[in-house]
Amino acid sequence: MTSDVRILDHRTPEERTRSFLPGMGKTWLLPFYDVFTRAAGIRVLHERAAELAGVAPGAVVVDVGCGTGNLSLTLLAAQPGAQVTGLDPDGDSLRRAARKARRRGVSLTLVQGYADRIPGADGSLDHVVSSLALHHIDDEGRAGFARDALRALRPGGKVTIADFGGPGDTHRHGRVAHRPVVARNHSGGILALLSEAGFADVHEAAHFDHRFGRVTFVQATRPQLVPR
Repeated sequence: MTSDVRILDHRTPEERTRSFLPGMGKTWLLPFYDVFTRAAGIRVLHERAAELAGVAPGAVVVDVGCGTGNLSLTLLAAQPGAQVTGLDPDGDSLRRAARKARRRGVSLTLVQGYADRIPGADGSLDHVVSSLALHHIDDEGRAGFARDALRALRPGGKVTIADFGGPGDTHRHGRVAHRPVVARNHSGGILALLSEAGFADVHEAAHFDHRFGRVTFVQATRPQLVPR
């Protein structure tokens, strides 16, 4: 199979100056990101998210907040026939993801843009996935992400999110879980976000007690008729 790796710029002129929180918190730490995630055992979270998503051959998937492409590449390893697009505002992270995809000989589209404008026509996606990215996004961006995921998914399409937090009170546990940027995920914050956007069958599919804090895996489905 021939590898086809592309980076596209999905930003509007106004978005080119829009701020975002890098994966390691600071731009200069990016070269250490993959080393850190390997040492921290994040791969198991990506593998669990891919397993729960259950992507089928030919499925069209967008990985929101893909960073250096670890979840996207895990999905392609599990299902090489999927059509995966990674979305992230950080161009440097996307270039690292592209190099990794080329080394592995897989096809991957990478889009520079924001979580509240998901690349894809209305009802065109089978899956929207995201791992450890939602807590980086402010309240307005989170709400925009949920609404746009609902728009872009086909009826019956699914969203799978892995992030710190959970339905219970876990904010006192772990080095990351207590931070203010994660607080919106606690007490079922992700469940409420998707329910309020109009998703159906919103539930915690699994959770994992990582040394940095509890990670919850939340899934939901776009209903056949979307509320207006």
